[in-house]
Amino acid sequence: MIFMKIAVTGSTGLIGAELVRSLRADGHEVLRLVRRLPDAPDEVEWDPQRQYVDAAGLAGCEAVVHLAGAAVAGRRWTAAYKKEIRDSRVLGTAALAEALASLDTPPKVLVSGSAIGYYGDTGGRPVDESAPPGDGFLPSVCVAWEEAAAPAQEAGIRTVFARTGLVVARHGGAWAKLIPLFRAGLGGRLGSGRQYWSFISLHDEVAALRFLVDTDSLSGAVNLTAPEPVTNREVTAAMSRVLRRPALLPVPAVALRAALGEAAGDVLAGQRVLPRRLLSAGFSFAFPSIEDAVGSATH
Repeated sequence: MIFMKIAVTGSTGLIGAELVRSLRADGHEVLRLVRRLPDAPDEVEWDPQRQYVDAAGLAGCEAVVHLAGAAVAGRRWTAAYKKEIRDSRVLGTAALAEALASLDTPPKVLVSGSAIGYYGDTGGRPVDESAPPGDGFLPSVCVAWEEAAAPAQEAGIRTVFARTGLVVARHGGAWAKLIPLFRAGLGGRLGSGRQYWSFISLHDEVAALRFLVDTDSLSGAVNLTAPEPVTNREVTAAMSRVLRRPALLPVPAVALRAALGEAAGDVLAGQRVLPRRLLSAGFSFAFPSIEDAVGSATH
């Protein structure tokens, strides 16, 4: 193994914290970008809103993994919060890409976060990285988010857009809310249950991000989703089987819209996304099925 110096944004989030732990466990040096004055030698200051990055602090980094961004799920999408969702991604990515491009010796690779929200509602139609962006708020955010990395690409930095699906984990994201409900016997399908959910286990998400850093042949968009997307109804059945609890309390679409507003559309939309480029490059999933992923998160 070749040890590297790797910078990570979003290092306190669900994915970022696990990525940092994994990299350090294997002996890599990790710098964490923080939104305050650094108080440890492994910290570098940045401020996405002001588009400031301490570029000098990133000198010597061979790779950067950019995961920062305001949470999409769990809050109503007011006009102010939609602006925060967009700005946290677009402004932060632009600032980071410009800082990396300014270095005398830029990193070899930037893995920049993105999401399968890029594709919009695809219904039951399977899509891979060749599909165009969809319509609506989230696709527009994803397009602008990826375009903001242009300075890094123009500087010759290999840039990969990790279009991540729904991460199955116990302590964060959608499953942190679902697991306690199902354990209590209060789980059920959401809306019709026919909408596809393209998921990935937290273990495979971190492994895939590291694979993107290490695989020189990959650049551009890469879907980080398990190879077997399933419907919400199938997710519900798998949760019930793994946790050995009934799942008899469906949540009607009208109730989701009342509770979440515009954000309910993200829950009710279907996205059947396939990881074509990841598989073609030789990545192997440890938890490819929904039962595998739920089991890894709950036991």
